[in-house]
Order: sequence, then C-alpha cells, then structure tokens
Amino acid sequence: MLTESSYDVAVVGAGVVGAACAHYAARAGLRVAVVDRGPVAGGTTGAGEGNLLVSDKEPGPELDLALLSARLWRELAEQLGPAVEYEPKGGLVVAADPAGLAPLHAFAAAQTAAGVVCETVAADRLADLEPHLAPGLAGGVHYPQDAQVQPALAAAHLLRSARLAGAHLRLGETVTAVRTRPDGSVRGLATDRGGIAAPAVVNAAGTWGGELAALAGVRLPVLPRRGFVLVTEPLPRIVRHKVYAADYVADVASASAALQTSAVVEGTPAGPVLIGASRERVGFDRTLSVEVLRRLAAQAAALFPVLREVAVQRAYRGFRPYLPDHLPAIGADARVPGLYHACGHEGAGIGLAPATGLLIAAQLTGATPALDPAPFRADRFPGQEARP
Repeated sequence: MLTESSYDVAVVGAGVVGAACAHYAARAGLRVAVVDRGPVAGGTTGAGEGNLLVSDKEPGPELDLALLSARLWRELAEQLGPAVEYEPKGGLVVAADPAGLAPLHAFAAAQTAAGVVCETVAADRLADLEPHLAPGLAGGVHYPQDAQVQPALAAAHLLRSARLAGAHLRLGETVTAVRTRPDGSVRGLATDRGGIAAPAVVNAAGTWGGELAALAGVRLPVLPRRGFVLVTEPLPRIVRHKVYAADYVADVASASAALQTSAVVEGTPAGPVLIGASRERVGFDRTLSVEVLRRLAAQAAALFPVLREVAVQRAYRGFRPYLPDHLPAIGADARVPGLYHACGHEGAGIGLAPATGLLIAAQLTGATPALDPAPFRADRFPGQEARP
C-alpha cells in the first residue's frame, strides 16, 4: 500500500554524508526522514577507506571544511563510541627524491599558515615513524591531525544517533520525483512506495547527486571517478600511519579523466593493510582492471618492501562523486527554494561529512553557520541554470 508521511526535511542518501546531515538535523529538533534505494552505506561510503584527512588539502574552503570536520569527528568518536573504529593515527607524506621534497615543504608551510598542525621529517627520521619504509627516501611531512574511521560503521552509527533523536530511516525506497509547488518551491518527494511530504529536501545522493538534482529541475555536474583498493591478509601493525607519496596530492587536485595511480598505504585496527589509490573517469564501469591492481601493488611494495611477500585477499572498487572544481556542493540551492545539496565531495566525503551535516542543519534551522557556505554553492558552475 502506498502511503505518504510528513517531515521537516527529507534526506536522500544513507551514506556517511546523508547520515551526518540526518544526525545534526535531528539533534537540532527537526523531523527527519532518510530515504535510500539501497542499504546503509551501499554506495561510495561502503567502498571508502575511511580517511579523515587535512594533509592533502591546500589552503582554502575545502581545508577550512576539513579542519572543522576533524574537530567534529573527535567529538563524534566520543559520542558514538569505539564501534566506529576512530583512529587518530596521523598521516605521513613522503618524497622519493630531493626534487619532490621542496614543493612538499612549501605545501606544508602554506597549510601551517592556515591552521594545520604538521612537521617536516628528515630522511634519517622517517624510520622512527615508519620502521618498514623503503630506505633512500628524501624526507617527508608528518600530519598528526589525520585520522581514520570504518566508514560503513560510521554511517550506521550516525543514523542510529539520528533515529534515537526521532529520525525515520526508509531503505530500499527509490525517489522518483522531487515534488514542487506552483511557485517552484519544494514540497516533498515521490517514491516507489508513495511519497514524503517535506518543505526541505537534502540531496546527499553522492555519485548520483546530479540525477537527484535533475529530478528537481536543476543541473549539477557530478560525475563518477572510479578508484580501486587492495586489501591484504591480516598483519601485525607494520604500517602505523596513513602513508602516501607526495604525488598523491597532485592526483587528487587533477582534472584529468585518465588513469592516475599513486601509492597510499595504511594499516587498520583489524589487521589488513589497505592499498590505494587510483583515479579515472570511466562512467560507472565496474570492470575489474588488472592493470590498475598491478600498478597499485607495485607502488605500495616500492614504498614498503615488506609488502612484497604479503598476500592480497581481495580488491574492491567505488565511484567518487566528482565536481569540476573539486569542491562539494553544500547548502541551499537558490534555483529551487527548499532544495539543499550535500554531495560532490569526491574522495573526501567521509572526512568532510560532519562539517557538511552541521552546515546543512544550520541552514535548515536558521542558525549561524560554523563557516561561510558561499564557496560551496551549487549554482556556481556556468550553464547550471534552472530548467523551465
């Protein structure tokens, strides 16, 4: 039987960003519904490594968002408990040769001026932080604010917190339309199970954020950017931090659609080592690429030679929600009153989720936002006017 229920806000997407939006909105006293056509963390969140990073972000709006989120994740870790596997292990970025060390130090200096805590690490001190690193590296930078969570568990426990505050979770329910009034403002959603009456809709649909925006009559140029992760057999803690090569930062900022890989290696509390990272824009092609897996394994082994004899148990892939300027869309959409966006975070959605949720909740309730949301406006892209 098709039914319709009424709420203050409907959040579309049960990944970690949607979960954070629901958490903060429900805790602010709003009646919240979270709707997703799949399970909790069934999209990008479930394919993520759980990185909470400031180390890979240049000074500007995204770094401001990351620093706010780093503080909020520490608070959430205390509130949600050990089940989310929050680990403030820090990050270590390394340069293979002196030519790569100078820009790495310059990047760190700019971050320090913007409020990031970091310290340069001389070549002869790298082994103090990571005893199994390859010899001969030129040096690095240590970022103690970098951390990690288990992303699916984090999303689940944020939603549990929202439900304890009165939110309703509607899984396996597909949104078929964004309903609007004659004046163009949002009045709710139509779904394959009926409808949701709500004067506010939050687009937290991740890689499918452009599709949800289109249902509301606006364009948002979200594209999928595929990535693979290798998972090794359980090991003693041979990798202490999130460790990555300096060229990873350039790959994150690149607009190229071509395949890019750079070594990213980190241990987990459960024992397996996670190995990334690759980026390529190939649509939603889920084909397993042996070439990518081989390149990731080789780069990881070059960084940590001890991994050459370690078995890889599995590999998985996911799709980062990419926007052309590498900034997420967060906040009210001026083109459709009542439509809010919380998507397009690319590979940083897990790390940026709490700050995103807090900004959305502030706009929904009329509270003063913790930082200026203007750089994240959804209508900032040329040609993204509302459709008649």
